[in-house]
Amino acid sequence: MIREYSVKDKNGLLNLLQLNSPQYFAPSEEADFIYYLDHHREDYFVVEINGEIVGSGGINYFHNKQEARLSWDIIHPCFQGQGIGKQLTQYRINLLQKNPAINLVCVRTTQLVYLFYQKMGFKLETTQKDFWAPGFDLYQMELLLKD
Repeated sequence: MIREYSVKDKNGLLNLLQLNSPQYFAPSEEADFIYYLDHHREDYFVVEINGEIVGSGGINYFHNKQEARLSWDIIHPCFQGQGIGKQLTQYRINLLQKNPAINLVCVRTTQLVYLFYQKMGFKLETTQKDFWAPGFDLYQMELLLKD
């Protein structure tokens, strides 16, 4: 089940992040995630299976650019590779395709998972070494929704 984030989900999401650190997120990113949830979250979604939070991911909007950004995608390690990330990503892309003000979807990820987004149709635009933290490079990717 994919549903909207609620403040009561915060501790569960922090647990998800910790379960994915240091493999996919630098431990130093936890403070950034907390700040995001408290101050920069626009649309954020939680994936639940049998009442357990197993994934999450958001959307931020840049209407002046007709652009949206997928943000803070996290999947529980025990549920990775089962299509949950794909469903959550496609769910958000479908929402954005219905929004006439959005033409482009961006994602800023790492060298560790950029191939996932590439399989979803995103094109690599730029990279920057050690952007998030040492060993966590920026891979900025884009998906054009409308010509």
